[in-house]
Amino acid sequence: MCGIIGYIGSEPVTPILMQGLKSLEYRGYDSAGIALVDGGKVFICKRPGKLSRLEECLKSKIIKGNVGIGHTRWATHGEPNQVNAHPHFGDNYDFMIVHNGIIENHQVLKTELIKEGHKFKSQTDTEVIAHLIEKYYRGDLAKTVCKVIKLLKGSYALGVISRLQPNVLVGARKDSPLIVGVGKTGNFIASDVPAILSYTREAIYLDNNEVVELTEKKITIYDISGRPVHKKKVLIKWDVKSAKKGGFTHFMMKEIHEQPQVLRNILKGRIRNKRVVFEQLKFPEKQIKKIDNIQIVACGTAYHAGLCGKYILEKLVQLPVSVDNSSEFRYRDQIIKKDRTLVITVSQSGETADTLAALRAAKLKGAKILSVCNVIGSSIARESDGVVYIHAGPEIAVASTKAYTAQLATFYLLAIYMGMVRKTLNFKSADKLLKVFTKVPALMEKIIAEQGKVKSVAQKYIRKYHYRLAEQLKFLENEVKVFKDARKALAFAKVCAQKSYSAYGRRFGDFPFLYLGRNINYPSALEGALKLKEITYISAEGYAAGEMKHGPIALIDEFPLVVCIAPKSKIYDKMLSNIREIKARKGVVLAIATKGDREIRKKEYSDFLIQIPDIDEFFSPLLVALPLQLLAYFIAVGLGCDVDQPRNLAKSVTVE
Repeated sequence: MCGIIGYIGSEPVTPILMQGLKSLEYRGYDSAGIALVDGGKVFICKRPGKLSRLEECLKSKIIKGNVGIGHTRWATHGEPNQVNAHPHFGDNYDFMIVHNGIIENHQVLKTELIKEGHKFKSQTDTEVIAHLIEKYYRGDLAKTVCKVIKLLKGSYALGVISRLQPNVLVGARKDSPLIVGVGKTGNFIASDVPAILSYTREAIYLDNNEVVELTEKKITIYDISGRPVHKKKVLIKWDVKSAKKGGFTHFMMKEIHEQPQVLRNILKGRIRNKRVVFEQLKFPEKQIKKIDNIQIVACGTAYHAGLCGKYILEKLVQLPVSVDNSSEFRYRDQIIKKDRTLVITVSQSGETADTLAALRAAKLKGAKILSVCNVIGSSIARESDGVVYIHAGPEIAVASTKAYTAQLATFYLLAIYMGMVRKTLNFKSADKLLKVFTKVPALMEKIIAEQGKVKSVAQKYIRKYHYRLAEQLKFLENEVKVFKDARKALAFAKVCAQKSYSAYGRRFGDFPFLYLGRNINYPSALEGALKLKEITYISAEGYAAGEMKHGPIALIDEFPLVVCIAPKSKIYDKMLSNIREIKARKGVVLAIATKGDREIRKKEYSDFLIQIPDIDEFFSPLLVALPLQLLAYFIAVGLGCDVDQPRNLAKSVTVE
C-alpha cells in the first residue's frame, strides 16, 4: 500500500528519491520521509501529510549522500504523524528502514525487545524490524536482513541502509511488491515501475523470501537462507510520458481519455486473421475443454469487471460462473473440482493482497488459475497457471478507469476465444462479435468529445448541492439564535443530527445517489456508484433495478439523484417501468440512454439525459463506463475534492 524508493550510485540521492516518491504518491499520502547516509553521517527528514510538506522541509537543508531510501505512507499501524512516518530506525541511528506491508507478530517481538532494553518511539509495526536488525547485526547487512525476515510473520517489502555499511542498500520482499532497477549510474529498489522510469527501463522482479544487496555497480540476490539466486532482467515497455499527466489537470482525466487507444491496442494485439490469440495464456485447448465451472475472484473495480465478465462468459462459453470478493472467497468452503474448476483472478496491480491469498487458496485445492492483470511480472501473474495482460499502461489515479474498461475488453476476447475452443461459438458468430467490438474505440471517442454534456449535468447538481448547503446553514443559524446559552444550542444541534435522516429533517441530511442497472449493466451501476464514492465522498449505492422495490425505493424523494442506466436492450421496457416508479415518487432521474431514443427524452422519464452511441447491448458496458467516470470526475472537481488522491485510499491494496 505504501511507496518505497531506494538508490545507491554516483548521483546525488535526494533528487532521485523525491522524484521517485512523486511517482509513488498514489500508493499513499498520509506522510512521507527520506533517509540518507553520507560516509558515517545520517540524515533523516519526514513529515505528515502530502509530499509537498516534505519538499518544503528539504528546501532549507544542505544534504549530501549517494545512498538513501524514501517512503510515502498509507497508514496501517499508528496515526499519520511525524513520529510514525517512515523511515524508522533503532536506538543508535545505525540502521534506517522503510517498509510496505504488515508485520502480524510485531507486538510479540516488540515485547521481547523492550525487555532487552530497546526503546521504541513510534506506534508502527515497522520499527520492530529496525531494532531486530540492530540486535543481530554482525558486520554484514544483507545476511542480517536474511536472518531477521525469518522471524517476521506477515507481509513486507523492505529497504534498509546503514551508516555502518554506507556503500550498501538492501531490499527484501514477501507478499508486497519490490522491484530492482538496473541503472547506468547506480541501482534502485522501488515498489512500482513509475518510480524508476526516469532513470532506467531495466528491472528485476523479486520473488517472495528474496533479499537483494545493491552497491553502485553490483546487484546480488539471495534466498532467505543466504544462497545466491540468479534472476533475469526484464525490459519495461512503459515510457516516462505515460506515467505523467501530459497536459491534463488530473491523472484521472488523462486516463479517461486514454481508453479508446488502450482498447485499440488490445484489439490489435489480440485479433489476427479474424481469430482471438493469447500468446501467454499457457492453457492447452484440451485443458479449456475439461473445465466445467468458472469462479472469478477480485476486489473493488476489478470485482465489478468480474461481475460483467460473468454475463459475458456465461453467454458465450455456456459454463456456470460465480463471482466472489477476494476477501470473502478465501474464508469460505470453496467447492473446487481438481483440474475442472477455472479460477480467474482480476487485479490491475497484480499485487492485491486479498486476491493473491485467494489465488493461493484455490491453487491448493487443485483449481487452474488464470489471471487478468496489468503489471508484467507481478506476484499474481507469476503465481498463476496462465495470464492475460491487459496492457493498459501505468494507471496512476486511485480511481480506476482505463484498467476497468481494459479488463472488460479482455473478458470479451477471452470469452470469444474459449467459446471457439469449446465449440459453443462458431466462426461466423465470433467474426460478427469482433466486427462490432472493433467499433467500440471510435464510439468511446465520441463520448469523450461530447463530455461537456456530462459536465453540464454535474454543474447543475453542484449548484443544487451548494444551494441546499446554504439553506441548511441558514436554518441552523436562525434556530441557534433562539438559545441563550451554548448547552442548549449543542442539545438542539444533536437533535438536528438525529433527525437528519428522518421524515422531518430529511432535507437537511445527506444528498445520496442511487445507480440502477439491469442485466449486463447491473455491474455498471455498482461501478458508477463506487467511482462517485471514491472521489467525491458522496454516499452512493448501486442496485439491480429490479431490486428497487425490495428496499431502495424507500430512499427516493425529490432530493437523491437516481442514475438510471437504460441503453437500448432486451430489457429496455422493464427499465422504463422502474423509471416511472421513481418519477411517481418525485425522484430526480439522470438517464444514460442510447442516442436517438425519443421516448426517454420525455420529462416523464428523465430530468437529465446523457446519451451514448448506439451499440449492441452486449458491448454497452464499455460505453456506459465513460459517462459514469466523467460524472464522478466533474462532480469531484466542482466540489473541490482531491481527484487523484482521495482520502483514506491508495492505488494498490497490498495489505489485508
